[in-house]
Amino acid sequence: MAEGLKIEIVSPERLVLSETVVSVTVPGTEGYFTVMHDHAPFMTTLKPGFITVTKDAGTADIYFVKGGFADVSPTGLTILAEQSVPFTEFDHADLQTQIQAAQDELTRAESPEDKSYAQEVVSGLLNLAVEAQQLNGAHVH
Repeated sequence: MAEGLKIEIVSPERLVLSETVVSVTVPGTEGYFTVMHDHAPFMTTLKPGFITVTKDAGTADIYFVKGGFADVSPTGLTILAEQSVPFTEFDHADLQTQIQAAQDELTRAESPEDKSYAQEVVSGLLNLAVEAQQLNGAHVH
C-alpha cells in the first residue's frame, strides 16, 4: 500500500497494533469517528468500545479499547489506551461481572448524584455488551 494511514494502538502492557491501513473507526467520547489517510489533525478522549481497522483488501480487524486518547497527526493515528486487546481476547464474562457490580452499586446509591452516576456506568456497560454481542454475532474474529 503506497498511501495509507499509519495506526498504533498502545496500552500500558504492550504495543497492540502498528501497521498501515485504509481506515480506522474509533469510539470517541462524543461518538464514533473514522480516520483515513491525510485526515485533519485533532486529539480526543475515548470511551470504552471497539476499534475497527480496515485493511487494504477490505478486511477488518476489531480491537477492544477501555478509554484513553486518540491523536490524529500528519504522521497517522496513535491510540493511547487504558486497556486494549484484539476482539478475540475480549473477556465477555468479565464484562458481565462488571455489569452486575455496577447494577449493585446503582441499587445502593442514595443521593441523586450517586444514582445518576451509577446509572451512566450501568448504561455504558450495557451498551458495550450490546456492541460486543453484535460483533460476536457477525463472526468478526
